[in-house]
Amino acid sequence: MADRSLLDLLPEDAVRLDAPAETWRDAVRLAGDLLTDSGATAPEYTDEMVQAIETLGPYVVLAPGLALAHARPSPAVHRTGLSWVTLAEPVAFGHATNDPVRLVVGLAGLDHEAHVAALSQLAVLLGDAEHQKALLAASSPAGLRALLSSLEGNGHP
Repeated sequence: MADRSLLDLLPEDAVRLDAPAETWRDAVRLAGDLLTDSGATAPEYTDEMVQAIETLGPYVVLAPGLALAHARPSPAVHRTGLSWVTLAEPVAFGHATNDPVRLVVGLAGLDHEAHVAALSQLAVLLGDAEHQKALLAASSPAGLRALLSSLEGNGHP
């Protein structure tokens, strides 16, 4: 995984911008459906992501407006992959300080090492407020991927 870029993990068909979602479950299901549609996971992984939040609380809300929806590596993961969902209207996950969420990134890790490596790359990229702002402003899946490519090419994740 160390030699795989975020761009490699995020195909254009795993990006959805300005998506409608009424609840955090809807938002997580959107991210999970994109992982499934891109071939990274079986549909059961989406259920596992929702169950993890129901069990552990809104631990996936890592920063203001940002949720990283994921579950443990499982047989429902076919390959490490990402999905990217910006919401038309932010939704609450129940996090005390980081709600509401506008960006949900879905992460499926084939194994623990791939899971941690992708998390680390995402943290570096999205931990930069300017990068996050630019990525949120992308107007198309192709535009988002082009920006990711540019950021990765400049020595970022």
